[in-house]
Amino acid sequence: MNKNNRGINGFNTPLLSDQRNQSNKILFSAYELVSTKGYANVSLRNIADHAKVVLSQVTYYFKNKEGLMTAVVKMMADKFIQEIEEVLKTGDSSKEKMMSLTQYYKDILTNNPSLLRIFYDLTAMSLWSEKFSKLLDGLFEKLTSLIQTYIIEAMIQENKHKSPSTEGLSRMILGAMIGTTIQFLLNPNIEKIDKSLNSINILFE
Repeated sequence: MNKNNRGINGFNTPLLSDQRNQSNKILFSAYELVSTKGYANVSLRNIADHAKVVLSQVTYYFKNKEGLMTAVVKMMADKFIQEIEEVLKTGDSSKEKMMSLTQYYKDILTNNPSLLRIFYDLTAMSLWSEKFSKLLDGLFEKLTSLIQTYIIEAMIQENKHKSPSTEGLSRMILGAMIGTTIQFLLNPNIEKIDKSLNSINILFE
């Protein structure tokens, strides 16, 4: 894809003609501000100013801040799921697929940590918002399902490991990766995180 069409922090934006659409401008401005400053530190006024629109246009398209951020999370989740599924399709064995997934996370942590930072920021908000809670729970369910389908079930077919619960093992792997990512965001030591992510591959030895 032409690099000129790459969006904020690696997301693909619509083509130029579509970028003139006010709702898209607001959506990507919200993503950029929240990913760099945090949900609690950004107001609808900040987003409107950044998008160079009047505040009434933001409320017209998204009603309120929660509605706008719900749209942002949906945009991010769709992109995230698409990329991870593409990654998991690479490699012939379960071990190779797991290594591809851990490498994908390393690349994000190194080159695009704001993508994960905004997810964890909104995960905290989901404790108080039913909309965020359902949205993020759906994302985690899809990630678990992808790991189960492409890695765990492939591992069982290879007779490398027999798990009483393919879903449980998938959730354990996802949980380990999420926990490792949080540690990196708090203390960005790539060498330590690299060792932690690599240790997940022990399951496939």
